[in-house]
Formats: sequence, C-alpha cells, structure tokens
Amino acid sequence: MKNLKINYVIVLLFSLSACSKIEYTKIDSPAYLRVFNNFNYKITAENKNDQLPIFTMLIDPKVGADGVVTGAEVIGDFLDQRDYYAPPYPSHIGNSTSVFNPEYPGKENVLVGPILNGFDLSSWAQIPSGKKRFMFVYRPKSEVPFLQLPAHLRKKVLVDTVLNMEQGEVYTLHLLQKDFNTHLNGMILRQEQFHKIPLADSLVYVNIYNMSAKGFWEANAGFKDIDEKMGILNFGIKDVMNVYYSLVDYGAGEGYWYDKVVKGHDKAFMGTVRRDTESGKVNTYFSFPVFPGPSKDTISNKIWQKFHLVPPGSTLQDYLVNEIYHDAQGNFAAISCYENGQVRPYADYGGAAILPNLLVNVHSGKYNPKTFGTVNTLEIVNGRVFLTTIQRKYAPPSY
Repeated sequence: MKNLKINYVIVLLFSLSACSKIEYTKIDSPAYLRVFNNFNYKITAENKNDQLPIFTMLIDPKVGADGVVTGAEVIGDFLDQRDYYAPPYPSHIGNSTSVFNPEYPGKENVLVGPILNGFDLSSWAQIPSGKKRFMFVYRPKSEVPFLQLPAHLRKKVLVDTVLNMEQGEVYTLHLLQKDFNTHLNGMILRQEQFHKIPLADSLVYVNIYNMSAKGFWEANAGFKDIDEKMGILNFGIKDVMNVYYSLVDYGAGEGYWYDKVVKGHDKAFMGTVRRDTESGKVNTYFSFPVFPGPSKDTISNKIWQKFHLVPPGSTLQDYLVNEIYHDAQGNFAAISCYENGQVRPYADYGGAAILPNLLVNVHSGKYNPKTFGTVNTLEIVNGRVFLTTIQRKYAPPSY
C-alpha cells in the first residue's frame, strides 16, 4: 500500500507538470514590435577592437548610478545576427537547442500580434505602447542570462534612446552599421504600412531597401567578410540602383532561367532603390501577378522570381553575359527566390543570392497545393540579402 501511494504521488506530480502553462502578463493597448540585428561583420585583426555584435534589448530599463542595468519592463536577451530568411510565422520557438535568437520575439515566449486586417502578426511581439526608453547593450556570446552577467558586462551600450510606440501600430526595428570606415553604429525604426494600404490578393508585393553602411561598396574586398555561398552581393551595391524582375516557370522543362521566363515579365523595370540608414521610411511596394501569363490555372503554379540591380544609366543586358562575379565594384547584383530557397538544376547561374520563393504553396481548402501571394521585404545590408515574408490568412486544409 505504501508503494502504491508513492506511485500515485509521482503520477500526480507528473500530470501537474505536464499540464503547466506559461503565464503571460496582459498588455493593455499594445504596439507590435519585431527586431533584427543586421550586423554581419566578423571580428578580425582589422576590427579587433569592435564589440561582438550580440545584444540584449531592454525597454524601460532600470539603471544604477554606476551605469549597470539591473532590470527592465521588457527584456529580449541573446539577440544574435539575423537569419537570411524571416518566415511569416514564429518558426524559431521549439526548433532550436540554442539560446541565441535570430530576431525578437523569435524564440521568446511572449504575447504576439493578432491577425490584423488579414495579415498574420504572430512574428511581432506585443509591447506596451507610449513613449518608451529603448536600450541595446552588448553582451558576451555565452548562455548566461543578461541579468546574471557580472556588472561590468551590463553597461556596454550600443543604443539608448526614447521611442514613441503608438497603440496598435506595427514596427520593425533594425540595428545596423551606418559607416563602414568609422564603424559608426545605430538603429532605425520603421513604422510598417502593409496592413493599412489596399493590397490585392491576386498580386505579390515586395519592397526593397539598401541598408548598407556608408562606404561599404567602395571598400577594398580584402576588408569585407566574403562568403562564397552568397555570390556577388558580397561586394555590395552602389548607393543608387535600378531594379528589374523576371518571373521564371520552373515547370516549363529543361533550360536556363532565361529560357523559361514568363512572357511579359522578362527583366521588367520595377523602380529605384537608394541607400538609407537614417530615415526609417517605408519604401514603395512593387507588385506582380500571382498567376502571370496566359494559363487559366488559378490554383497553383511553379513560378520563381529573379531580381537584377544595376546603376542608373547602365544597360542590364551588358551584365547578363557573364553573371557570376561579373563586376566586383557594386555595379551588379542578382537575387533569386526559389521554392524553399533551393537551387534547381539548370535553373540559374551560381552568382545570385538564393532566397525562398515569394509565393506560398500550401494545402488550403480542398486544394493541395494552392498558391498564395505574400507581402515581402528584401533588405540588402553590406553585401548580404535578407528576406522577410508576411502572410495573409488563408483557409485551413479540408480532407
């Protein structure tokens, strides 16, 4: 009987622990915030005095007279360098054994945004609205939580400023390098507009930013962190670039990408992108059809996207002859958005930055797959290209 009672207690305790849940503090009148750490430099002999770019975000911090942080209303710890792809859902929670976070909220178990005007804001955290003091503090790459670090490691500040976070507004905050030669660092806050403007379900939208540091593209390649996997964008792009797009049907058989371009969408001019690390303004959204061309199939397709950037006054065709590393002086860039970000045989040259498709193909309703358009942001930062995708709400699968 004694053993039976012990076993019963063990089972009861296990059941209670299995049913435990995270208790969230309710936030009245929230704003919605997403944060990216865009620093992509590595510590080398040339910049050995720079701080390792890993941060803790503190909203309304408590700071002692000695400058040491002792707490905050909101803490976002272990903010590491961002991933190349920020998907339209919080994919990081439960999928990693590391404490380091490629964005905020990312892995943080916090209250997130709702479906707002048909857009999924579950990758944005709810935060208290109003005038808030934001502080980003450098931290070592260790698994010790910020407030448990020694005092001298809780006072190396990157940014300390007051921001007005309006109720119900959607914000994206970027930490970034502003000057490549002086190593001036800072941040920009973007108040997003995608949920406020009339966007058609039949179109895909993308806006593009050049958030590279001043002087990056002019710098000698020996001072840049060259990653062969990312192709020619390692060298950066000039401060003003024209953007062209092509839609490529990878279901159209064998051949190079230019053999499978959808008629009417071949190197079409989209607009001009200017380097900006100061204003935080929302750039214009370019668009193209979810179902381009003469096909009557409006359920699903196998379209991927190709973007080319060249300076005003240049002829795009001059650079397409030899796409791989054609020009290392910032005069040409190629970005390819494939299904799942994978290179397909005969699809492309090797010099483009490779990112996931701007179309979402999922099981929805009775269709598997069904193709949906998305709202996207491409951000070029010191020779790297980052994609953020925002997804509309769509019907769940039916069986």
